[in-house]
Amino acid sequence: MKIKIAMVWLLIGFGLVALCVVRGTANAGETDLSQTGGVEKNEVGMFRAAVESLTGDVYASPSKWQPLSLGGFFSEGWSEPWVSPQNGEGNAPRQGWLNAADGVFYRLNIATFGYAHGTNGNGDQYAGGDTIYLPLSRRFEVQCDVPFLVSKQGSTSHTSFGDFQVTPRFILSETRAVTQSLNLSFRTPTGDEDTGNGLSAVTPNYQFWANWWQGLVLRGSFGMSIPYDNVNGVNARSLVVGNLAAGYYFTPHDCAPFGDLVGYVSANFNHPVDDRGDNDVLES
Repeated sequence: MKIKIAMVWLLIGFGLVALCVVRGTANAGETDLSQTGGVEKNEVGMFRAAVESLTGDVYASPSKWQPLSLGGFFSEGWSEPWVSPQNGEGNAPRQGWLNAADGVFYRLNIATFGYAHGTNGNGDQYAGGDTIYLPLSRRFEVQCDVPFLVSKQGSTSHTSFGDFQVTPRFILSETRAVTQSLNLSFRTPTGDEDTGNGLSAVTPNYQFWANWWQGLVLRGSFGMSIPYDNVNGVNARSLVVGNLAAGYYFTPHDCAPFGDLVGYVSANFNHPVDDRGDNDVLES
């Protein structure tokens, strides 16, 4: 029964993916000439593209940005330095939100800290981490998630380093209105079982970001989390996972002191598709 329900979620998710791909590809075909402003491609080779993406002034000239088409995935953008894209078609900025799929590329370092109060006999939980986005070209980026603190308090307390995760990310297509990316996360067993870590897993997922109208932004992801080592040690499950978020930007960027003021809601879902463990959620 669980397998059938998961397949329904998969079909719904793939339907949404197909819809976004078709819409994004159509937009790319319509806007290639109008959005480039006559800017020529800056093909400098993969190594130099990586160096300029990591060290260049990528936020100074958004006019250098150009759309990327789905049909040109294997031929466009790999040897060109990444530059920060322009605002969306509705003029919303391509910013990151907590607890929401990225969809787009960044060159960024973010430190986070979270706290959950214990309920139903469970102790309090703390987690602190650092997320690093390293663009290497217009098509390729590497994301590193470093969980430097994971703590579970209760009858016994456990604190340790978490499971380090690295994610190669690929832009499938990008226009002013829509960005689509394919991501493949690798979780490594660098943490302790006492804090729910020490697990190896791979998570392929699709992400999108969209802004067609004014300040309204939609973003989300859909994929699977597949543990493959020390599964029994932490009672892990294979999961269908996803995220959907919607928000609206109420102020422009230069409206000090509340520029780019945004309100949004974000929802996550997961569903186990095997019976290898007792947990319904694969913690990260």
